[in-house]
Amino acid sequence: MARHTYVLAAALLSACTLQRAQPGSAEQHLASAAVDDHSAHMQASDLAAPSSVPRMLQDRPGLPPSNNGAAARVKASPRHAEWVKVAWEPGSADSLMAWVVYPASKNSRERAPVVVVVHEIFGLSTWVRGVADQVAADGFIAVAPDMLSRVRGGPSSVELSGDTARRLIAGVNAAERNRAIVAAANYAMMQPSAQPKYAVIGYCWGGQTVFMHAVHGGVQGYSGGVAFYGISYLRAGTPATATAAATSSSVDSDSLARISKPLMLLNGSKDARIAAAMPALDSVMKALKKNYSQTNYEGAIHGFLRAQDDPRAPRAGEEVVRDPAEEAANLAATRDAWPRTITFLRKNLGVK
Repeated sequence: MARHTYVLAAALLSACTLQRAQPGSAEQHLASAAVDDHSAHMQASDLAAPSSVPRMLQDRPGLPPSNNGAAARVKASPRHAEWVKVAWEPGSADSLMAWVVYPASKNSRERAPVVVVVHEIFGLSTWVRGVADQVAADGFIAVAPDMLSRVRGGPSSVELSGDTARRLIAGVNAAERNRAIVAAANYAMMQPSAQPKYAVIGYCWGGQTVFMHAVHGGVQGYSGGVAFYGISYLRAGTPATATAAATSSSVDSDSLARISKPLMLLNGSKDARIAAAMPALDSVMKALKKNYSQTNYEGAIHGFLRAQDDPRAPRAGEEVVRDPAEEAANLAATRDAWPRTITFLRKNLGVK
């Protein structure tokens, strides 16, 4: 089972890349801020492309499926879902593919706010579509954009392999991520059944993207975000020289100061890099008087929402390895984190 992460770290940053802002963008002042290279800190099991042993039924109503339960969940869903092509900007050619799921409503005149679901480093997978289905089950219009639409050569509903997606994703910078979120949110908010409000949730690389969009500020209607095991901008450290010691990367308070909407971070304690960064992040956000909360789930891994109690995917030639304590911690984290997420969304999107 793949687990992934990304972190705004004050320590333990083994490798990072600089995310350069596009001229004239909201991120222009962040040209010196660093963004984690996910593959530099992922474990070998995390780097393996996601694989699954499909379950016949989705056995936990009220929660997103695990990776192994995702295909059955999507196939059996009673909610209307469809692939759509979304223009990057008004008037431009359709070039962004997205999966949209609509909630069932007893009142045909009732309108729902929008939740943009941002995928992991492994692309718009069946599992992410399963998460979108649960978002819709909880009463929102869920839209999951394929953030790789441009770098893969154009919009497509064909699911990329995890390895292919991981190779391509380095070509999607912060400006393009925000552009994709805005395009997807606008498409959904303009539907007849939608309210003109949206929030963003994301996982790993997508969790990083949640922070990026919060710093960017979004467009009219943006109401907040939930980042699962992902944080964003760093103030780059400096290398050691003959006369000076190295300095570590640190929380980029200038970037965080731009955040104006509520934000929540959910992590598993076995993702030590994010766990180590969380105290510094919390301190900075409190000092800035931001509407922010975070939870670090003891014993859970990076990617716990996808993993739940699925066994880790074996590498070639290996047998399936079970870790009952870890699986139980992942499932416990899921059972707490998802209701927290829905409570956050309902509160900040004005759903009673």
